[in-house]
Amino acid sequence: MKTVGTLLFPGFELLDVFGPLEMFGALDDEYRLESMAESAGEIESRQGMKAIADIALADAKRYDILLIPGGRGTRHDVGNEALINWLRGHAEASSVVATVCTGAALLARTGLLDRRNATTNKASFRWVAEQGPNVRWQPRARWVVDGKYFTSSGVSASMDMALALISHLSSAEKAQQVATYAECRWNCDPNDDPFCHASALGDAMEPSQPA
Repeated sequence: MKTVGTLLFPGFELLDVFGPLEMFGALDDEYRLESMAESAGEIESRQGMKAIADIALADAKRYDILLIPGGRGTRHDVGNEALINWLRGHAEASSVVATVCTGAALLARTGLLDRRNATTNKASFRWVAEQGPNVRWQPRARWVVDGKYFTSSGVSASMDMALALISHLSSAEKAQQVATYAECRWNCDPNDDPFCHASALGDAMEPSQPA
């Protein structure tokens, strides 16, 4: 049984959290789900709906999979030193770390993505890249894997990444079974990223190459 720990913070994006958790939760004999925040209890999403953080960060244990969503709240929390320090320690201890959307900005601030390939929401790409100037940001990617770090593009890409992670940990067949259960058309090609073209990035931007 692997534990998926999901970070919640005010202004998180709903689908960034519940899209991946729907995929892992379909395998409830293999994955246990837990959420945490600076304080246990209600956490308001960007959309206004509240979710419940099971535990406070101070009470969190080691997770097999640490999931970091995005959302407007990341704009504030990139400057939250206590949260970034917590993330650094728990990301180092986790077997797998997965970010969705602008959640990559929080992980980038820890320094753990330095000199690694990563991606993020294309509409917020430049802002996120500023949070980790030593990261090799990939502007054309649905999701990116570099070692134990999985980073995805925006919002709905979280489900494609979660299925890829299930494929990585179990098998492609099991991931497809979950996708079929959820009636989700799994984009299993990490390089198939139509929203790069739809955003302000277009075709011109090259992957960043830190010195």
